[in-house]
This record gives sequence, C-alpha cells and structure tokens, in this order.
Amino acid sequence: MKFECLKCGKKYPHDGKMFKCNCGGLFKIPEKPLQYKTDLELGEVKTPLLKKELLGHEIFYKLDYYHPSGSFKDRGARLMLGKLKNAGIDEIVEDSSGNAGAAVAAYSAAAGIDCNIFLPEATSSAKISQIQSTGAIIHKISGDREATSRAVKKAARNKYYASHIYNPLFFAGVATIAKELIEDLKKIDEIILPVGNGSLLLGIWHGLKEILAKDNLPRLIAVQAEPVFPIWEKFHSKSRKSNTYLNNLAEGIAIKEPARINEIINAIKESKGDVILVNQTEIKNSLKQLWKQGIYIEPTSAAAPAGAINHLKDKNTSFGNIVIILTGSGLKYN
Repeated sequence: MKFECLKCGKKYPHDGKMFKCNCGGLFKIPEKPLQYKTDLELGEVKTPLLKKELLGHEIFYKLDYYHPSGSFKDRGARLMLGKLKNAGIDEIVEDSSGNAGAAVAAYSAAAGIDCNIFLPEATSSAKISQIQSTGAIIHKISGDREATSRAVKKAARNKYYASHIYNPLFFAGVATIAKELIEDLKKIDEIILPVGNGSLLLGIWHGLKEILAKDNLPRLIAVQAEPVFPIWEKFHSKSRKSNTYLNNLAEGIAIKEPARINEIINAIKESKGDVILVNQTEIKNSLKQLWKQGIYIEPTSAAAPAGAINHLKDKNTSFGNIVIILTGSGLKYN
C-alpha cells in the first residue's frame, strides 16, 4: 500500500514516518476507499437513520454517534489502526480536540498499539477521561488547536503520526457512511454536516463517488460555526468579523487553518452544494430541541441541524431526501 502526494505524485509506504510529502503536498485520499478492509473491531454496528420533520421538510438524522467510542470518527480510526497493526506499528501519536483522540485511543488499545494523544488543555474533562481510560498517554498543550498541531508534529519525528487529518486511511474508513446511506435510502438529494478539518465531508464524498454515477451525487451542505469559519469565508470569498465567545460550543469544528481546505471546497463545489454559517445561540437552541426529542448529542453535532434550519427556512419547495449527520454523543459533553 502506498500513499501518493497530491502535488507531485511521489509515493510513500503507508507505514513510514512521513505524514505528508517532502514537497509539502498532502497525501491523496483513495479514489476507491471502500475497497479497504480491516479485521480490527470493537462491536461496530450499522448506524440508524431516524426520520423526522424539520420546518415542514422530511429529513433523516444519521445517528452516527452510535459507535464504540461515541462518534463517527471510530470509522476512520478502526481502518487506520487495523492497517497499522498489520504493518507492525507499535506506537503512535495523534492530536485531537476530543472525538478523534477518543477513537484513536480506543482502537489503539484494541490493536495493542501504544498511544499518545496531544490535545488542547481546554478540552472537556469528559473526553479527557474517556481517552485516559484506554491507557493512552495524554499530552495537554497550552494555547489553541494550532499549538497542539505544532506539538504533535514535533513528536512525529520519532513516532508514527496516526492523523485523522493527514492519513488517507482515516478518510477511507469514514467513507463507509456513504455505503450505509445508499443502502438505506438509494437516492439522496442533500447531506448536511458539520465541517472543521473535513474528515467527515471528504470521507463521505469519496465514498459516494465510488458508488454513484456523477448525475446522482447529492449536494453537500457544509456547516461552520462562529467564531471560527475559514471554509465559509473562502467558499463565499467574504471576510466577516465574528463575535467572540468565552465558550465555543462547537469546539470540534473550530479549526482556524484546515489542512485540506482546498479539497473541502472543491468537493462542495463539485456537488453543487453550499457552506452555511451558524452562531452560538443557534447551536444552543438546536441542541436543546434535539435533547427534548430524546436525541442526546454533543454541541458540535448540533451545528448541523442548526445549519439545516438556516438552509431550509423560507423554502416551500421539497428538497427530496435530506440527511443530517449527527456526529458525537452528548455523553461526551460536560
């Protein structure tokens, strides 16, 4: 198995120390990600679709927090760690604001791989406790998410960087969401989902392109949240001053400099989709509404239904089959 640079085409072994090309290019996400398999498991199930009504429109919530560690990122971690186990990797580093760290720690434990998770010191205590329970070593980094990224890259000089941002295997694992959606709905018109680093959006998009003809691909509606929304700004070619908040509810997508931002935007444009912006009040209201329906998600997940409200309001025509991805369990929130 080889990783291929997006810029120059140079290939690297998937079990090497390089997490991107010497030229600075990122590794290409596989064109047929669903071909990759692993025997590593923690009792995964096909996550359910829940039909609901939102502003008069029929929508489907994809309950993708029904995974062993409580988020969609188990899909990527499972495949990535399974392949690394087979390659003989015995220790890894990863950086995460919570969900990816929990997923990588859980599947590292299942694979018998020593795990080091670098995370911002402001990460919620519930997520930190979950990561520590696996035996993973926690490295708390002061400062923002970018400071954590710098710290893990320094550590990656000597250890394998099992990154949910750089490693193509992670995206290939996430692509299984597309397979499940097509199995259940056959035809999908729009997928509304939160976007930070893009592992969810790009994984789904590559999976859909493997399965569907170009004319049948759904529109991707990406949701970003104030006060951090670089994808919205670049997609719409606008600069907007945001209000600042002491508590950023959607911490999972608060990424100031997404490494794959051009890939994300290209996918949204190719799908004829859009990028929607929501604020903290809208996320909080959406979160409470879903909780009152018995759907216990964390705030980052609530960004997607909040974005769906902004997207669907004042629209009387049917949008067809609309899927909203709910990404993380409320049990992680405190």
